[in-house]
Amino acid sequence: MAQITKVELWQVNLAPPVPRSDAIQSFVTQETPMLRITCDDGSQGTGYSYTIGTGGSSVMALLEHHLAPKLIGRDADDIEAIWKDLFFHTHATAVGAITALALATIDTALWDARCRRTNLPLHKAAGGAQKRVPMYSTEGGWLHLSPEQLVTQSLEAKADGFSGVKIKVGRPHVSEDMARLSAVRDAVGDAFEIMIDANQCFTVSEAIRRAKHYESLGIAWFEEPLPAEDLSGHERLSQSTSLPIAVGESIYSLQHFREYLQRGACSIVQADVARIGGITPWLKVAHLAESFNVSICPHFLMELHVSLCAAVPNAPWVEYIPQLDSITTERMARDGGFALPSSAPGLGIAWDREAIERLAVRRAVVTQ
Repeated sequence: MAQITKVELWQVNLAPPVPRSDAIQSFVTQETPMLRITCDDGSQGTGYSYTIGTGGSSVMALLEHHLAPKLIGRDADDIEAIWKDLFFHTHATAVGAITALALATIDTALWDARCRRTNLPLHKAAGGAQKRVPMYSTEGGWLHLSPEQLVTQSLEAKADGFSGVKIKVGRPHVSEDMARLSAVRDAVGDAFEIMIDANQCFTVSEAIRRAKHYESLGIAWFEEPLPAEDLSGHERLSQSTSLPIAVGESIYSLQHFREYLQRGACSIVQADVARIGGITPWLKVAHLAESFNVSICPHFLMELHVSLCAAVPNAPWVEYIPQLDSITTERMARDGGFALPSSAPGLGIAWDREAIERLAVRRAVVTQ
């Protein structure tokens, strides 16, 4: 038994390395709540989550005042029990983003501690299904970029070994989307994958209309075409197009994923380990999708998702979008266009403690 005796909290705000924009928002700053548990045997584990500019202080308050105190005295190996207890402790604010992000910050720390105590890397502790995972790049596909810029950056990604790129869609007229996508397709050829992402900006009728145009370009998937809560709209869209429909970064519970899969409203799930509430529920979503013969292609958080994708058999892609370079001492390992899970015990993220302390905008310590 490893009894938790101390919980430390930090919030670190990180600037995106390049301007990031989509059909509904710009990525202003990455607020990064971080948490470290210390146990009575000296073992530790560090976890984290993120926002894209708002809500970080609310996540921190929920952690400091409501969730972290509940960890003191608990056995750090009781990961499932702790997750369930904390979820019901915050039942009035669940299911939703703020609670999920707080739970994920704790859950990832618990998994890190368990893996370190057992001397296993996360991808082995959680399944050990793959040794490497293909990557696609999102960093060169933002909505504000011109067709010429998209072509340049897509060709650079291809030359760098990536097997695909993600391009944002949702320009005012479908002809603008088609001009941008066609320019990239003509440049990279038919054997290079293009994923498209609408960030929930369309109505059902507009998504159906645009999908018919996009189909001619051999698109790998159509991501977040509609608001995530519009289950019936996704069902109608899936029935009307040959494009695989991808959802999940804005879905916050296992049960919601079940509904999507049961109704055939998507053909790819993109559970985000932070927004679903941590590694514990993420693995459940991955295996739920596997039971429907559906792939999981997680959103963002490549430094953590590389290990989770390598843990399960139905994860064909890691999204390449650097997130933690300024607070880590090592970058995610690559072999050309493949992401490699770390062999180090724990989550496989080499935190730069000095940088975290220097960049932290909030701190707290809970011991009772």
